[in-house]
Amino acid sequence: MKQLKLAVLGLALAAGPAFADGHATGDAAAGEAVFKKCKSCHSVVDADGEAIAKGGRSGPNLYGIFGRVVGSDEDFGKKYGKSLKAAGEAGLAWNEAEFVAFTADSKKYLRAYLDDKKAKSKMSFRLKDEQAAKDVWAYLVSVGPAVEVSN
Repeated sequence: MKQLKLAVLGLALAAGPAFADGHATGDAAAGEAVFKKCKSCHSVVDADGEAIAKGGRSGPNLYGIFGRVVGSDEDFGKKYGKSLKAAGEAGLAWNEAEFVAFTADSKKYLRAYLDDKKAKSKMSFRLKDEQAAKDVWAYLVSVGPAVEVSN
């Protein structure tokens, strides 16, 4: 299990620089269409309260997800599962690689990341198509706040 965790972390660290300047490798327009599957639980509402994508409230608002520490949306607060909060407390922050891996199978991802075979996720939906997940990520980054690039 530790080897899997190291592999996941290694992939994320290696992939980070590849996404640093563009933040997303997917197609934002295609991602907007795929995001319709996510809207049953998630919305995208900007800092001024304007809905970019109206959706459900059983999942956190995905506005400004790039770089956000996992499980840290204060408006969603106590609705996060214990395992997701633990991952955030361990330093996990959203980027494309983490998002794609998490959305493919959130429970499996958290078990590997936390090295805890009992880790659970409240997110039951799986977006197993890697390109579709990259496209959703690209959409979320495109409708989010401007992302600063450090040199």
